[in-house]
Amino acid sequence: MMSMEYVAAGLFALALLHTFCAKQFEQLAHRSERHSGLFHLLGEVEVVFGFWAFVMIVAMALVRGGEQAIAYAESLQYTEPLFVFVIMVVAASRPVLLTVESLVVMLARLAPVPSALAQTWLCLALVPLIGSFITEPAAMTLAALLLAPLVFRPGIPEWRKYAALGVLFVNVSIGGTLTSFAAPPVLMVAGTWNWDSAFMASTFGWRAAIAVLFNASVMTFVLRQYVTEVPIAAEANAELPVPLTVRVIHLVFLAGVVVFAHHPVIFLGLFLFFLGFTQAYAHFQSPLILKEGLLVGFFLAGLVVLGGMQQWWLQPIVSSLQPTALFFGALGLTALTDNAALTYLGSLIEGMTDPAKYALVAGAVAGGGLTVIANAPNPAGVALLRRGFNDESIGAGELLLGALAPTAVAALAFLL
Repeated sequence: MMSMEYVAAGLFALALLHTFCAKQFEQLAHRSERHSGLFHLLGEVEVVFGFWAFVMIVAMALVRGGEQAIAYAESLQYTEPLFVFVIMVVAASRPVLLTVESLVVMLARLAPVPSALAQTWLCLALVPLIGSFITEPAAMTLAALLLAPLVFRPGIPEWRKYAALGVLFVNVSIGGTLTSFAAPPVLMVAGTWNWDSAFMASTFGWRAAIAVLFNASVMTFVLRQYVTEVPIAAEANAELPVPLTVRVIHLVFLAGVVVFAHHPVIFLGLFLFFLGFTQAYAHFQSPLILKEGLLVGFFLAGLVVLGGMQQWWLQPIVSSLQPTALFFGALGLTALTDNAALTYLGSLIEGMTDPAKYALVAGAVAGGGLTVIANAPNPAGVALLRRGFNDESIGAGELLLGALAPTAVAALAFLL
């Protein structure tokens, strides 16, 4: 019976290794004309877990039979991948992006520093904290699109881009902890452990806010000589002004998707109406990021399929650790698996003490920026920002190094 579990663990390890080799596949794509398409596909980080999930389903069909393999695939919950796809497309629509951009530009003009520098700080600090109210995937989408022309562009050293990416990923991961519904790892335990938004704000939120502001301030200082007055993407494409009515309707769609985030029938229905509205008023729209959203959804669905077979070795580790060890264990394990999956396994353990619960969630969110798979919104950031890096790909090792310092800051904030 355990043979399939061992196969799934092996495939999961191969998928992790593949994410670290994605940049090498992109380099091979540039060198090989005959197989460039295949290497480019294998170099897409968003394709990795979907590809290996398909391999696992085929392996399960060979080991346990086709019916059991199909039954396993159909038994899983795909609400999160669907939600991230929808929220990415809606949040990245031109009216929403213009609205957030206008807010960022207005606040930046009040700062006693160059506007572009202030915009960079706001995108690294304010937008991730707003994620506590509009959900982390929406915050990641908006922050990535607004930062792309400011930071992730030619002329800025690669190591500074990776450092900024690490700060963005960590800040989004911890910035959603002011409420009980915005961060996937918190959402997995909030109902079971009776954690409401007031508890989250008083226990996690203020610590997270301090770390977010510190990380953003240090990163903005590091970028100060490279960030110039570059127009933000939405501003640059704004040939035709978007009426207030259209902006409000888009924001209503965004709010509706957030409110019904756990009801896919409802938010998918809203999304279909949203698509119809964008077609009816196409002259106020930019092309929707459907491809990027689908790739990210494919990545997360693959992670659901592969991750569903890892409980047999993950849960014993989580249940055997004392609070301090659990904090660091969760922080490390988050780099190897989605932090929401990790906290979900913790919610199944009976008799966990309050310090252990805190340690598990704090470690999971603090480590949410270490890898692409550590936090559900990270693939969205990769999909939207990879063109700003060499070979148009993001190296897993470089991301890990870039995220170490802001992760340490987040860990200290939650431990002290």
